[in-house]
Amino acid sequence: MLGTDKGENRMAITKELIEDKIEVVGDYKTIQVRTATVIKEDGVELSRSFHRHALECVSSVKNDDDSWTHTDTDVSGESTEVQGIASAVWTTDIKNAKKTANENSGI
Repeated sequence: MLGTDKGENRMAITKELIEDKIEVVGDYKTIQVRTATVIKEDGVELSRSFHRHALECVSSVKNDDDSWTHTDTDVSGESTEVQGIASAVWTTDIKNAKKTANENSGI
């Protein structure tokens, strides 16, 4: 019969995002975050794909007058775990070292 649910099998398809790897690397404590996208059907994993992004503690821009503008990275949109890691590793000394490195590289 058309338009009825009788005899039809319904499958539950779900999509789950999992932050499965967080790494702190380099002199300036860059935080790398890997997120897995998991597709499941009735609880059985069908596929898994990955997305990565990296967060640096400071971004820098050289102004027309040769001065610099340094901006601390906003992590408010990140998970509480990433926010906690950033708070712990992005010390004032690390941020100042990153600012100096950016200026020396002439970004």
